[in-house]
Amino acid sequence: MQRVKIDHLSCLVTGSGPPLVLLHGLAGSAAEMMAVSLPGRRLIAPDQRGHGHSVRRPDDLSREAYVEDVARVITALADGGPVALAGQSMGAHTAMLTAARHPGLVDRLVMLEGGVGGSVDDYPARLGQWFASWPVPFPTREAAVDFLGPGSLATAWAAELEEHPDGFRPRFDADIMEAAIRPVAETARWTEWQQVQAPTLIVRAAESRNPDEEIARMAELRPGTRVVTIPDSGHDAHLDQPESWAKLLRDFL
Repeated sequence: MQRVKIDHLSCLVTGSGPPLVLLHGLAGSAAEMMAVSLPGRRLIAPDQRGHGHSVRRPDDLSREAYVEDVARVITALADGGPVALAGQSMGAHTAMLTAARHPGLVDRLVMLEGGVGGSVDDYPARLGQWFASWPVPFPTREAAVDFLGPGSLATAWAAELEEHPDGFRPRFDADIMEAAIRPVAETARWTEWQQVQAPTLIVRAAESRNPDEEIARMAELRPGTRVVTIPDSGHDAHLDQPESWAKLLRDFL
């Protein structure tokens, strides 16, 4: 696996074959998205702005900025596309907007635990407060898992902590996480969803965070959209059930 820098973005790249670009969710990382076995595919996963090894405190946290980052990655690392594009949670929202804005870059779209966005609940503020409450630095990665876990997400996040002389700290800032997710919550992007031309697979967790009504309306507005559920999984189904996630990708792509 190779780490490649493109301007302010850091990307992981591995394999050969038709490209699949993978987008992590809020506070996630490229590394967690690469924990999938897809022989015969070139996998490309950026640390999105504000995350991981990419720019930590970007000036622009708009949805448009995230979309243009994905377009930049496809142009630089996938010969300008088109590519299969898959994202989880906030990454799924970014993937959807990218497919809508740049139809020539995306020929398959996979949305894991993601929808059109919009919320009447101020969950961005709650998330920001939660990230700010972490008792950092953690003395060990195990201590981080104890605080965050148990579960596959806690293990993945702990693995990506940055080691400092005084302990382990996240590679993101709480206020940036809140600012990054707020535009997702502010507006439901139904128009953009209907503009997507690429064949689309919506993947839900057994304990999904996306309302049934929203997913049903998405399928109704774009007939032919496939909706599947991964059993025995939570919001981070790609980590809870990686083999099932990989099989769905292989079958759809």
